[in-house]
Amino acid sequence: MALLAICFFSQAAGAADRAETVTSAIDQAFRPLLDEYDVPGMAIGVTLDGEEYFVSYGTAAKGKDVPVTKDTLFELGSVSKTFTATLGTYAVAQNKMALDDHPSRFLPQLKGARIDKASVLELGTYTVGGLPLQFPDEVSDDGKAVSYLSQWKPDAAPGEKRRYSNPSIGLFGHVAGLALGGGFGSEMEETVLPKLGLKRSFIRVPETEMARYAWGTSKAGKLIRVNPGAFDAEAYGIKSNAADMIHFIEANIDPSKLEPTMRKAIAGTHLGYFRIGPMVQGLGWEKYPFPVTLDRLLEGNSTEMATEAKTATRLDTPQKPSEATLFNKTGSTGGFGAYAAFVPEKRIGIVMLANRNFPNAARIKAAHAVLEVLASEK
Repeated sequence: MALLAICFFSQAAGAADRAETVTSAIDQAFRPLLDEYDVPGMAIGVTLDGEEYFVSYGTAAKGKDVPVTKDTLFELGSVSKTFTATLGTYAVAQNKMALDDHPSRFLPQLKGARIDKASVLELGTYTVGGLPLQFPDEVSDDGKAVSYLSQWKPDAAPGEKRRYSNPSIGLFGHVAGLALGGGFGSEMEETVLPKLGLKRSFIRVPETEMARYAWGTSKAGKLIRVNPGAFDAEAYGIKSNAADMIHFIEANIDPSKLEPTMRKAIAGTHLGYFRIGPMVQGLGWEKYPFPVTLDRLLEGNSTEMATEAKTATRLDTPQKPSEATLFNKTGSTGGFGAYAAFVPEKRIGIVMLANRNFPNAARIKAAHAVLEVLASEK
């Protein structure tokens, strides 16, 4: 009995030491960002070998005494694209859609349009031929988006260039929702999110959850939340919390507990299709060999990569992770900033949610520092 007690004590002490190491790394990396960028609140979640750690700072709204917790809802911005990709690969796994389909299969009004020369895959990887980052201001709803896309003219052939684009992945998500039969919003909220085990992630935050929904902070310091827009749900519309997001990261690290079709969907988002400078573009996620230098990660997430067309080199076959690979995605709305990254082979991952949009470089430097500590704990 004494030996057993010593064993349990040793395990408990080891767990406590690991928790101290992880939370200290988070604190050193992220706490200074609150003052540096005037961020009212932030929630960070980490997973290491299936153990979850959460650290929260500040308030859910500037000037209000509501503390951030792991259950506080934040706008994910473009991290939502990883969910959109999962919905698309779920449709593929159900044989409702193929990646070499063209959008007019689901939107007949695009038949004969220039954009219909692109495949669903090219929509999801931003390689359709030069769609802009955002829709023009006058394109304010989904109907106007389809009309705009029916008249759009590319400046490159499909697959030649990658230009990061909300309209591109927005159309990808829109046709995937149509392929599944219920439309994007209902398929995401009633099928994909529940099958991933995410109980407090939403496109439309229900009234019962509004008290948990943080307020973002605009550049002028005003309270703000995302406005409706064309293909907004598909491109940047998910609201989630650190607890659900770490669950999502863990489902990507080890999808074995998911039902078979969702396992196939997750595997589909882990394939790489185009090499773009320092990274490989998949559906939703962007990939790097791990360990990855901070400079390479910053280059792949730079403003230049988000705003300029880059040469896309199509891989001969979809790239399956054959070595340790880091998957990551940044996201922002007018008042929020987010970052998610994980390495399945190391069973490590991190998510950062904040109610201010501060520079991607700062988020990535902090997350990279924490991931290095997590990797050293292996």
